[in-house]
Amino acid sequence: MFITEKYQQLADRLLTAERTREGITPITEEIKGFNAEDAYRVQFHLINNKLASGNRITGKKIGLTSLAAQNQFGVYEPIYGSLLSNMEVVDGVIIRLEDLLLPKVEPEIGFILGKDLTGPGVSVCDVLRATEAVVPALEIADSRIKDWRIKVPDAIADNSSSARFILGGKLTPAADLDLRLTGLVFKKNGEILGTAAGAAVLGHPAAAVAWLANKMAEFEFSLKAGEVVLAGALTASVAPQAGDYFEACFDRLGSVSVRFA
Repeated sequence: MFITEKYQQLADRLLTAERTREGITPITEEIKGFNAEDAYRVQFHLINNKLASGNRITGKKIGLTSLAAQNQFGVYEPIYGSLLSNMEVVDGVIIRLEDLLLPKVEPEIGFILGKDLTGPGVSVCDVLRATEAVVPALEIADSRIKDWRIKVPDAIADNSSSARFILGGKLTPAADLDLRLTGLVFKKNGEILGTAAGAAVLGHPAAAVAWLANKMAEFEFSLKAGEVVLAGALTASVAPQAGDYFEACFDRLGSVSVRFA
């Protein structure tokens, strides 16, 4: 049986790994029976520590939103983590690899909420009505677990392997869009890495946001107006090298980019 002190100890280890950029042994290898419920409790402690250091929550990220990813990890639903004020960087910024451990780049659609969303029972239509605008986004995922040797509870505890995120400068109302059909071209150094459509995320990216609102209700939390929600990767993630330039170009939504040094 876990106790609060144990959750805090695990959160402290992850925070130390982030600060020193030295990954830790997977928690699931060290603690038998460590599960998703335990992991979310560790995540809550981790986030509370960051809030106490002056950060603020600006939104949420959702992971494992494709059927292929869920099958890979043997799970039946996505996972989520918090976006914090010190994680957001501006479009076109240069990110130093030395500030991270083993980052990966993912193109996503971001939802900027104009109204609160409180589960249970939130639907895709509810999400679209509550969305002020959608925006092109890149997530820079990273893992404080050594060499990305993660199982799902490891990722959840580590704030769902989040590190940085970038939002494009164009805000587009969602009302007139069919986000299932929104196309993406994902490029590295001008070469196409992959293409996708919004339906790659749970059939509809708003379905991921609805899942999140309903999942958070289990912990008596809700999504707040003004928050941004990253709905999940539309393509496979890519590990950057120094000098790489990534750009995600979305039909009707615009583009967003990042460079690494």
